[in-house]
Amino acid sequence: MKEQVTIRVADIIGSPLCISAEDGQKVYEKLVPLLKQGRKVTISFERVTTIISLFLNAAIGQLYDDFDEGRLNDLLSVTGLTDDDLDMLKRVVDNAKRYYANPQSFDQAWVLEGSDEE
Repeated sequence: MKEQVTIRVADIIGSPLCISAEDGQKVYEKLVPLLKQGRKVTISFERVTTIISLFLNAAIGQLYDDFDEGRLNDLLSVTGLTDDDLDMLKRVVDNAKRYYANPQSFDQAWVLEGSDEE
């Protein structure tokens, strides 16, 4: 049986501030190979003082493009988030699932929205 792995976000990004997409990408790049191996991963947000949705989109949201929801539910867990941060993570995940279910439709809507400018 494969051992549970804990990813400590503050250690990966070297900061208690989870505020950039680039730092979120670092976490994502640590997660993908482990999840592809079928490893159970806990993402620890201990020692994190600030987190924004941009970071969560990069770190976790884009996983829904690589893996189906059931697999992520089986393999991925998070610890160390406040209730407000958990609510934000839920919104990020819900939006990611909607987006990756039909990205062309969302992308086309952005193109059409931008074409109204004069």
